[in-house]
Amino acid sequence: MRLVIRDDQHSAAFYTANYIKQRILEFAPTADRPFVLGLPTGSSPIQVYKHFVDFYKNGELSFENVVTFNMDEYVGLPRDHPESYHTFMFNHLFKHVNIKPENINMLDGNAEELDKECKRYEDEMVRVGGIELFLGGIGPDGHIAFNEPGSSMKSRTRVKTLAYETVLANARFFGGDVNKVPKLALTVGVETVTSAREVVIIITGAHKAIALNKCIEEGVNHMWTVSAIQLHPSAMIVCDEDATLELHVKTVRYFKSIEQVQEQLIGRDNIGLKGSISSLSKMNREYSS
Repeated sequence: MRLVIRDDQHSAAFYTANYIKQRILEFAPTADRPFVLGLPTGSSPIQVYKHFVDFYKNGELSFENVVTFNMDEYVGLPRDHPESYHTFMFNHLFKHVNIKPENINMLDGNAEELDKECKRYEDEMVRVGGIELFLGGIGPDGHIAFNEPGSSMKSRTRVKTLAYETVLANARFFGGDVNKVPKLALTVGVETVTSAREVVIIITGAHKAIALNKCIEEGVNHMWTVSAIQLHPSAMIVCDEDATLELHVKTVRYFKSIEQVQEQLIGRDNIGLKGSISSLSKMNREYSS
């Protein structure tokens, strides 16, 4: 697992957005071979989406051959409700870029048979070839999507009853009225996320420092579902300095030193986008001189 530390949330968001842009460009998607991208909602990805929009407007990135799958949606909330995740995604990303409507996949929280809707969603991911990259944010308790503490690490897309603390926390989006907050949600599972070929998690702010600590320095634990990415062969966390406050100093120094060696001693030209050593030609020339 890679940990990339940036000075603040703005630079962390730009790094994340630029990394995904480069992954899409490197993939060179076509209509027959689209780049399949998993996307979250919440406060963490908003700045990432702003950069996506800027990249598109500047001619640096096209979403024409990008297929998206969102992580979750409330049950029973009208699709056009200002707090629905459908509205969130269109306001922050979809209506500002050239993504095709048919390439946008979102869970239907108003489906008559919710279990069938969850199965349909999983089947659709398989049909398009699986998720190439899943972008995620987390809550202060380390949850991914609505996979709150105690969720199975083998879970797939399903109906989830929200914890009372989550309902209370979300009341601020519904005029402070807890009775207006949905009590159920449809959510991808932990294993749905970790089945992606790559997972990128953005974690910013001191209020998420304990969650980062649990993810990086402790073992895999279903009470901190983000920790599941420890077992993923291609996972990266991008965080800001504030989010590292609960990490050991030696942990922070270790991950910073890895990036320093890659940048200064190995050379960016020799490092693949995912951090692999793609070539030693430059180093060999330096050794031989």
